[in-house]
Amino acid sequence: MADVAPARAHRTTTGARSEPWEPRRPLGAHEPPARARLGVASRPVVVLRLIPALLAAVVLAVAAVLVSASADAGSAGRARLPDLDQEAPSSLVVTRVGPPEQPEYLLGFRSAVRNVGDGPLIIDGRREGLDSDTMVANQLVDRAGGPRTEVEGVGRLRYVVSPDHRHWHLLRFQRYELRRAGSNVALVTDRKTGFCLGDRYSAGGRALRNRAPRPAFTSRCGLERTELLGIREGISVGYGDDYSANLEGQYLSLTGLADGRYVLVHRVNSGRRIRETGYHNNAASALIALRWRSGVPYVRVLARCPDNARCSD
Repeated sequence: MADVAPARAHRTTTGARSEPWEPRRPLGAHEPPARARLGVASRPVVVLRLIPALLAAVVLAVAAVLVSASADAGSAGRARLPDLDQEAPSSLVVTRVGPPEQPEYLLGFRSAVRNVGDGPLIIDGRREGLDSDTMVANQLVDRAGGPRTEVEGVGRLRYVVSPDHRHWHLLRFQRYELRRAGSNVALVTDRKTGFCLGDRYSAGGRALRNRAPRPAFTSRCGLERTELLGIREGISVGYGDDYSANLEGQYLSLTGLADGRYVLVHRVNSGRRIRETGYHNNAASALIALRWRSGVPYVRVLARCPDNARCSD
C-alpha cells in the first residue's frame, strides 16, 4: 500500500477593502441626523474588516484537519516488525561423551532470543503435499490499521526425529561458533537441527509499546504430527525463545582445540531473511579461557558481551 502524502493547505487571500458607497440625495431631500448616518455607515465597515480574519481562521482549521488526517493515513498500514535480540551465551558446561578410550568433550550452553520490536515474529510454514519433507517458511507481518502482509521464503521447516525432539523445526534460526580471540575465522560451527519457536519466557525489564499481554505461541510445533501440511510458530513482543545447555545441538566440540582464549558467538537471523526493525542486536558473544589438564578441558568465562560478536576483556 502506497503511503499517502501529507495534504497541503491552500492559503486564501481576500481583496482590498473598500468603503461603502452611498448615492447622492437630491437637493431639498430629508437628511437623517449625523449620528444615524454614521451608524448606518459603520456596520458594513466592521463586517468587511471581520471577513479576512474569519477566512484566515477557517483556513487554519481546515489545514489542521488535513494535517491530522494525513498523519493518520501515513501511520495506517505501517509494518509492525519484530526486533530479534540475541542474548549472550550463558550456563556454560563441559560434558564428556563417547567411549572412555576416545572421549569427546563438548561445550554446552544456553541460548536465548527475545523479541523487543514493534510486532510479533510470525512464521507460517506450508508444503504442497506429503511428498516434500520440508515446508517453506514465510513471515507474516502485522500492519497498523491494515491487513497482514507476507514475506515469502524466509527459511524452511523440517520434521525432526531425535531422542528429545519429534516436531517441526525452523532450520538455522540461530547459529553458533567458536573463534580464536581477535580472529574472524570460525574454528568450530554448530550442528543444530533447528528450532521450535515459541513464547517460552517473559523478556521483562523493558518498556515495550506493543508488548503482548499474554503468551500467544505456546504450541509444541506439531509434536508427532508428521502429516501436517502447514504450521505456525513465532515469538510475541516481550517474550523470548530459549534452549538449555546440551539440548539437541546446544553445544560445540572442544576436542582438538589448543589452550587459549576463544570467543563463543551466538547469532540469530544471520542471513537477514527475516524482516526486522534493525539488525544491530542479532549477535552476542562470550570470551572464554580454555585450559587442558591431564587431557580434560576446563573453561572459564572472562566476559559476556550483548550486541557484540567480538567479545574482549
